[in-house]
Amino acid sequence: MESRRHAAPVAEGILMNTTNPPPDSPWELVHDTIVGRIYSHFSHHESSTGTRILLIVVLAIIVHVLVKITRHLSEWLIHKSQAQKNPLGFVTQQPKFITLTRLIVSGITFVIYFFAIGLILQEFGVNLTAYLASASVVGLAISFGSQGLVQDVVIGLTLIFSDAMDIGDMVEIYCSTTVIGRVEEIGLRFTVLRNFYNQVVFIPNRTIANVSRFPHGGVYAYADIQIPAEADRDRAVGAIRNVARGMWAQFAAIILSEPEIGPVETARGGNWDFVRVHFKIWPGQGGLIETTFRQQMVNAMKTFNPNYTDWQVAVTYRNLTAVKR
Repeated sequence: MESRRHAAPVAEGILMNTTNPPPDSPWELVHDTIVGRIYSHFSHHESSTGTRILLIVVLAIIVHVLVKITRHLSEWLIHKSQAQKNPLGFVTQQPKFITLTRLIVSGITFVIYFFAIGLILQEFGVNLTAYLASASVVGLAISFGSQGLVQDVVIGLTLIFSDAMDIGDMVEIYCSTTVIGRVEEIGLRFTVLRNFYNQVVFIPNRTIANVSRFPHGGVYAYADIQIPAEADRDRAVGAIRNVARGMWAQFAAIILSEPEIGPVETARGGNWDFVRVHFKIWPGQGGLIETTFRQQMVNAMKTFNPNYTDWQVAVTYRNLTAVKR
């Protein structure tokens, strides 16, 4: 009888266990998640499987909208900064402000997606703390295995904060080769230039050894044209002006601004008059002034003196602006 009495509770326990089997669905295993707690707080009801699926869809929509708003806000600030003063009241240097704003937005976007993925995985039973810890370990392993990437990021930030160059600058960069062009982007991975041939050149930041900046946006070339002694000054100056403007009209991609024609000057200690023409040209394209412009100028001056020669048109380069009188 006693054995029967002991057997009854055991059998009853077995029956109770079989009537309440362990949950098979991962949704039933998750009882305490951040999204579930937020739902329970506002609805005062426990979330069901269907509710959890709906919450994940809503979370994805909210994340997408939040990223869109962040990007639109950054572009709005960038457009406002074109007036050199943004809506928050502080003066900005536009190229650097654009670069930093977009880098910050990229970082915020990554953080939003990272935590959103963690919240979604938590709904499937993944521990959020373990997710964050594993992501940190994976990130550390990747950083050790991608030292070149780390160098790119460090050098990219250095270029941005050290004023080595800004977007829109004309620069010459020494890396595995020499690249001349206008800066279009300074990123954490690449610096992007557009060269003379309209090629977009991506330069890994870690390969940048030296940056030469052209502060005036190009190279200054000066052509001193000697006026023949027997020539009429006004006619000679008019011929010089016509040739210079014709060169600018034909080679506007190389001559970056309208040439400046100086007044007639007399060489000190000499016995000749000359006119100085000031060009701003694309770096590395000085051959246009030294050959084509010089030959055009010699031909024009030969109408005044048939013996006019190449040496009477001197071309020099220096960091001085033309004298305006």
